[in-house]
Amino acid sequence: MKVESNLQDNILYVRLQGDLIGSPDSQHLLDLVNSKLNDSVILCAVDLSKVRFINSSGIGVLVSLLTKFRNRGGELVLINPSEHMRKLLIITKLNAIFTVAEDDAFAAKFLKESV
Repeated sequence: MKVESNLQDNILYVRLQGDLIGSPDSQHLLDLVNSKLNDSVILCAVDLSKVRFINSSGIGVLVSLLTKFRNRGGELVLINPSEHMRKLLIITKLNAIFTVAEDDAFAAKFLKESV
């Protein structure tokens, strides 16, 4: 899995590409987020548009990220998940927990209004 990130208007944008399956890359993602949380960043948008496959470990990573931000008074939103990922969110009932945005602009608007 490839992980890219940038900080814009106090929102951490994380762009994932490949398979989110709980590999060492997932630990890199968690470490990246922890470092930003330590820098007082509490808003995050995770772009899933280029994620091909996700397993239970990958879902656990997303839930962990959401928990980390909410525990700090922040929020996390998922950007443009694939149709497969959307169905998985519904099946696991995680669609009631995660907010899904179609693009960066909607994600930014939602995140800024959430705090």
